[in-house]
Amino acid sequence: MVRFPNQRLANVFDALQAESLPQEELARRFSVSTRTVRADIQALNAILAGHGARFILSRGNGYRLKIDDQQRFASLRETPRHNRTPRSSAERIPALMVRFLSSAYAFKMEDVADEWYVSRGTLQSDMAEVRERLSRYDLTIETKPRHGMKLFGKEAAIRVCLTDLMYSLSLDEHDSYLLASGALPFDILPRLTPSWHQSLVAGGIKLTDEGEHYLALYSAVAVKRIREGYPLPDFPMEEVDERIKTASAQLVRLIEPLTGKGFSAAEENYLRIHIAARRVQDINPSAINADDDETLVDYILNYINTHYNYNLQNDSQLRADLLTHIKTMITRVRYQITIPNPLLANIKQHYPMAYDVTLAAVTSWGKYTPYVISENEIGYLVLHIGVGLERHYNIGYQRHPQVLLVCDSGNSTVRMIQAMLARKYPQIAVTQVISLREYEKLTSLEEDFVISTVRIGEKNKPVMVLAPFPSLYQLEQLGKLVLVDRTRPYMLEKFFAEQHFMIVDRPLTQQALFKQVCGQLKREGVVDKDFYPSVVEREAIVSTLLGDGIALPHSLGLLAKQTVIYTILAPQGIAWGDNETAYVIFLLAINKTDYEEAMAIYELFVTFVRERSMPRLRDSQDFAGFKAVAIDSLSRA
Repeated sequence: MVRFPNQRLANVFDALQAESLPQEELARRFSVSTRTVRADIQALNAILAGHGARFILSRGNGYRLKIDDQQRFASLRETPRHNRTPRSSAERIPALMVRFLSSAYAFKMEDVADEWYVSRGTLQSDMAEVRERLSRYDLTIETKPRHGMKLFGKEAAIRVCLTDLMYSLSLDEHDSYLLASGALPFDILPRLTPSWHQSLVAGGIKLTDEGEHYLALYSAVAVKRIREGYPLPDFPMEEVDERIKTASAQLVRLIEPLTGKGFSAAEENYLRIHIAARRVQDINPSAINADDDETLVDYILNYINTHYNYNLQNDSQLRADLLTHIKTMITRVRYQITIPNPLLANIKQHYPMAYDVTLAAVTSWGKYTPYVISENEIGYLVLHIGVGLERHYNIGYQRHPQVLLVCDSGNSTVRMIQAMLARKYPQIAVTQVISLREYEKLTSLEEDFVISTVRIGEKNKPVMVLAPFPSLYQLEQLGKLVLVDRTRPYMLEKFFAEQHFMIVDRPLTQQALFKQVCGQLKREGVVDKDFYPSVVEREAIVSTLLGDGIALPHSLGLLAKQTVIYTILAPQGIAWGDNETAYVIFLLAINKTDYEEAMAIYELFVTFVRERSMPRLRDSQDFAGFKAVAIDSLSRA
């Protein structure tokens, strides 16, 4: 039997069995350096040497698996690679959750520690995360002297928590302790799934593949709990349409024989709610007329228009898409049914502007309703809002080259040159046309470069001499000036300044940092007294850590009187969110008039994360050094 020394090696092994990957892509996927990737490949090859296989580097394609002895390698694939004892904190936390969710009696941490060959202190440190995760489902752990610890909560919450755990494990292609232990009812699924889809179709219900999969997982959990003597208590009958009733009756016929104890009316009522919560609605606004749905959509779109200056209220397609999603979302939040969102981390990192806009709107609405909308639900709403922004606004804001045209040949020549520029390089913005005499009087230029029909001296910007009928070579030279990326350097120049740059060389809390920086911006007249409380409120909702140690604290809405980005480098790190640390912090104070440029501002920070620029930015000694690293990172993107 082969055991990999750590989970990452097992993950790399699985990834390279599926496809050939270059070391840069492996480094990105597993958040390590290319040097670590090479070390991992060497370690894997040492392990595989006795199993007739090895990873080789193919030029242009990356690492691929080469099997020298098919029979010996086949025996490797047949042996389970997982360890039946959880070895890491990432494995122990869900294993502890399942232990609490499945145990009928209290148990002691000492017994679990002995079973898993870890210290009691190690388990105690894991318990903080276990308690926090269980609390999301209103589940609590109580400790009784001499008896141990036991979970308390509603049966419906226990089932949803177990289902979410199963769902997250099923998304992971790699073997794990819980998959091997038999603690979760994955063995029931093969007896459910063959006729599952047909039963839903027969009932006239359409679900996404993920929705069907989640519903099947919930049903497997329900079977397990009923078998173990934990039926669902009375659950009120909700008004649902006849198709859901038909589909639930079909599914009950599949599930009931597996329980050995029957399927009560309460169980079927709750199953109907799960079907309704994941049902795909027809994208037809006329088919949706629930007051709650309409109210929430109106509130979200109005809030975005009022606080961020993005007017999406007349986008009928966006309104229909939001109504389609929110109709089933209301059912889920009403009954505290969670829906996993495996793309949430990517959505937050790659669409930060749309995420913040949507989060602020939904959070504001939450003050007037008993419903609690989870991050997962917000993530799905972000995708709809993001598409709406792309339809109506220049979400990929670019600063086009600003050009001064110098010409003494008359209007006809000027018009001919302007027409040629519009045809060849439509992104050029000619700010003004002046004569040679007027040019000579200028001391400096604001434009990016000069186009002239005659040879002239340079001032502070490059000069391109262009004939009225330019040659191919001249057009190529002009292209080199035009196609330079000016957007991100322009953003650095416009919104970053040395007076708004600070290196923190002493221990500092997040709260103290906000107070200090917001206080300075208020004294400068950049923001008013409402800005600091809004920054604190936004951070309390969800951490603004973008990733890779980079944080973007900001207010709810565009509240600043002028747009300023305050850069803070913290080599020692500042505690940020739950067990996270920020080393490079950009506090954003954005004015409504810069609402389109705000999108490009966020793109700057996404680029820093993608390019893994944090260590170099963090280690900058002054503003000039920071700016040089930032420009270098952006130029390589």
